Amino acid sequence: MFANITATVGRVMPRLHESRKRILVTGGAGFVGSHLIDKLLTQGHEILCVDNFFTGTKKNIEHLRDNWSFEFIRHDITVPIYYDVDEIYNLACPASPIHYQHNPIQTTRTSVLGAINVLDLATRLKCKVLQASTSEVYGDPEIHPQVESYWGNVNPIGLRSCYDEGKRCAETLFFDYHRQYGTPIKVARIFNTYGERMHPADGRVVSSFVLQALHGDPITVFGDGSQTRSFCYVDDLVNGLISLMESDSSVTGPINLGNPDEFTIYDLAELVIREVGSSSRIVPAPLPSDDPKQRQPDISKAQALLGWTPKVNLREGLRRTITHFQQVQSLE
Repeated sequence: MFANITATVGRVMPRLHESRKRILVTGGAGFVGSHLIDKLLTQGHEILCVDNFFTGTKKNIEHLRDNWSFEFIRHDITVPIYYDVDEIYNLACPASPIHYQHNPIQTTRTSVLGAINVLDLATRLKCKVLQASTSEVYGDPEIHPQVESYWGNVNPIGLRSCYDEGKRCAETLFFDYHRQYGTPIKVARIFNTYGERMHPADGRVVSSFVLQALHGDPITVFGDGSQTRSFCYVDDLVNGLISLMESDSSVTGPINLGNPDEFTIYDLAELVIREVGSSSRIVPAPLPSDDPKQRQPDISKAQALLGWTPKVNLREGLRRTITHFQQVQSLE
């Protein structure tokens, strides 16, 4: 049920059963979006996936081609959309520095105009809309771990600003629509996520380290590797997003979704080498501009309001991710 459709005005996806939700997922052919769609389909919902394939791929949703509860529309979310849906997950935006810095103006347009377009649709339909925001709204944080009440320390004119400030503006729009129009919103601040279907060329630390180790190449660690990150396995994140969407209407967020276990980048590199059984050595590389020194979520709100806690530890998640990349390479 794939279509290459850009003219969306007036299109209505037929409802198969009245008891099901019709759910729009923008950015649904991406890494996280495709896993979210898989889970929503197992719950019996009908899914409309919208993506322009800037970073998403057909491979991520190819297995859904013959699923009659799934429909794909190729569309750029910076252009308004008109569908009859019950819920909206807005995941449309490149999320890795390599991808979002490739076309920074388009990245900002996607975050800001995309937010306006899904909010206009949700306001018109009076349906819930969830924004996939990011821990990058905290910038290079001056408090640790990061709590939702922290306003952040973001460079507004740096190389990462197109993403960081774009997502911050999107959050502003979500809460202004909620205050001005009563739009039912949910805002999730997503911390580093990894797992199967990560784009091999996205430059994210987990995919980069795994591929370098599998090839026996040097593992490139920025700086001395003392900067920290917290890594959430994609299945845990998807469960958190759905829990937030299904939460009481009073729960708007923002809510941190991530694994609070903190690791240095150097520790991650050593763990990947051990799990792969690689002979790769660790070599330093220059730190990127505005690279955060620390990143760790305080997930107290998610635990209290959603009953959500990540279940998959880093070692187990890495094993699943490594197996995935090994299988992909064997097919090439």
